[in-house]
Amino acid sequence: MGTKEQILNRLRENGEYISGEELSEQLHVSRTAVWKYINSLREEGYGIVSATNRGYRLESCPDRYSEAEIGAGLETEFLGRNIYCFDTIDSTNEEAKRRALTGAPNGSVFVSEQQTGGKGRLGRSFASPAGTGLWFTVLLRPGILPLRVSVTTLLSGLAVARAIRSLSGCDARIKWPNDVVIGSKKVCGILTEMTAEVDRIEFVAVGIGVNVNNTAFPESLREKAISIRMAGGKPLRRVSLLQEILIQFETLLKQNAEADPAFWEEYKSLCVSLDRQVEFTRRGAQVKGVAADISSGGELIVELEDGTRETVTAGEVSVQGIYGH
Repeated sequence: MGTKEQILNRLRENGEYISGEELSEQLHVSRTAVWKYINSLREEGYGIVSATNRGYRLESCPDRYSEAEIGAGLETEFLGRNIYCFDTIDSTNEEAKRRALTGAPNGSVFVSEQQTGGKGRLGRSFASPAGTGLWFTVLLRPGILPLRVSVTTLLSGLAVARAIRSLSGCDARIKWPNDVVIGSKKVCGILTEMTAEVDRIEFVAVGIGVNVNNTAFPESLREKAISIRMAGGKPLRRVSLLQEILIQFETLLKQNAEADPAFWEEYKSLCVSLDRQVEFTRRGAQVKGVAADISSGGELIVELEDGTRETVTAGEVSVQGIYGH
């Protein structure tokens, strides 16, 4: 860790004023060097105030992705212990998969200010402009994963909903299986991709994209998309949201949610898809029914008009009444 990072850590840990003399003694550098590092941090966006005879105090941190910012106060055991930050990248999921093949550890997080080739489910493109959103991927390896990978997507959706509700007060809910909505509009999309051999999972990349501080959307998205800022009326620090999602996601992964009735109750209570009309294709025909329940494997259980029930996977179904299909 460089001297500048050490100064930032001292300011962060102290919370109150700390003198330049104290910093220079602790870090074995000159007062002039301390002053230069403080100015460099200010240029990076850190709000550092100075007062005669008192020293320096950290008032605010920039909302930018860096290993130091994300790691500061991140109380997780394995998620985010390895963080890779980018200004721009094709896709954090693609980068996670590339790095996984060269040995990136379980729980690695890949986050970028901007994605040029972000993608959603069914090969759709996913808009991820710079400066407003949170675009990241969590790499998971066997050992911490639920038995069914489909459940991982549900866990991540609940983690995001919990984090948004906790930090913003917005009524974030889940559109089964992997979108988070506020009202009838989408605030977060999640793409879970798996790489597996015949008999074992190699790794899973969970890509999460959240509209955080957008103040408007292109016309093509206006009816379907919303941001936390638009819903809650004030901006939210993206780094804080990332930290909270990682904390919630790790908690859920460690709980073995598959066997935990409390998880299913919480997920279902926040799931806007239940009790709604759905359509899916079965044996070449369009079938309509009502979403009645969610199975322990994460599939949707649909009650048909004749009273029978069918189990449907994510790729097969569209839910009526929530921002289209």
